Amino acid sequence: MKSQLINKLLLLLMPLALASGLLVLGGCASAPEVRTAFDRSIDFTQYKTFAFVSPLGTDRGDYQSIVSQELKAGTQREMEARGMRLVTAAPQLLVNFNAELNEKIRVTTRPGPTFGMGMGMGGGYYGYRTGIYSAWPLYADETIVSHYKEGTVNIDVVDAARKQLVWEAVVTGSVTDKDLNNIPAAINTAVLAAFARYPIPAPSK
Repeated sequence: MKSQLINKLLLLLMPLALASGLLVLGGCASAPEVRTAFDRSIDFTQYKTFAFVSPLGTDRGDYQSIVSQELKAGTQREMEARGMRLVTAAPQLLVNFNAELNEKIRVTTRPGPTFGMGMGMGGGYYGYRTGIYSAWPLYADETIVSHYKEGTVNIDVVDAARKQLVWEAVVTGSVTDKDLNNIPAAINTAVLAAFARYPIPAPSK
């Protein structure tokens, strides 16, 4: 009897717990997804100089985009923090970027409560309850479709002498209107997330 009472109380409290969880999740910004790959046969400490490819993959026509400028600034900061130096001639490493923004559709399924009066349990065999009283809550899957923007940034690091990619980072994440209104901050977040996976860690501050 005690276990049955506990189960009934859990069923009654579940909608409140779900609502609280959704509020907590809604208040948190998810971190971007970062994927990296690098040549494990290379000692990255041998590289002391770098430069940027021209034109960059994020440039547009005959001019350098704001995205390119912000990616260069963030990447230069991270490379220099690891002991490398930006040069205009004979760099050991070349850095290139690509970025894109796409419309996406997210389909999620979560449990939703159904009740005895006309919802879930109101028809068919259980129709005799309709309009008189509710049964214990049951839970059916609820499908939610939402639209969002997804941004992807690639950072390529190339051995200039061998013309060979030696490190690549792909950063993917949802892009909000707030991000679009503050591009430098959004790009800085992506660059920081990428270089957190660079083979040489930044020195502790």
